Amino acid sequence: MEAFGLFYDIFERDLLRFFVRRTGRGDLAADLTAETFAAALDSAAAYRPDAGVARAWLFGIARHVLHDMWERGRVDDEARRRLGQEVLVLTDATVEEIERLIDEHGDLTHALEDLPVDQREAVRGRVLEDRSYRELAVSLQCSQSVVRQRVSRGLRGLRERLERSL
Repeated sequence: MEAFGLFYDIFERDLLRFFVRRTGRGDLAADLTAETFAAALDSAAAYRPDAGVARAWLFGIARHVLHDMWERGRVDDEARRRLGQEVLVLTDATVEEIERLIDEHGDLTHALEDLPVDQREAVRGRVLEDRSYRELAVSLQCSQSVVRQRVSRGLRGLRERLERSL
């Protein structure tokens, strides 16, 4: 359990940012983060280190939790209930800290939205969602080389825009 606590400490902020970017709400991001970590703990025995890095595994779970939330219209707490975790209670200070994550990335979010659609989707998938080039090539229906080119061009465009705004 101590190892999972360390795992949590390493990835908590990144996972919160992931959900904040997709939902724009600190309270919802916290709820999704809690459910993702509970689902990860619940399925830790199935984790195969030889199949990939832990971050990609965790963010794969996060994408499923987010997808389920959009489909159901609410955050499921099934994994938390199975593990007997207490109900998530957020203080105003906690929500404010999480929402600060939204503000930290506001310029980047706007810059990302200004990219051409193909570059935006490639950058979002590779950088923000930590998806592999192979996985993106399948979902974007192009080759891995094209995905790499889109990510490269998109990141260059983001860098140029952010440098101009400084």
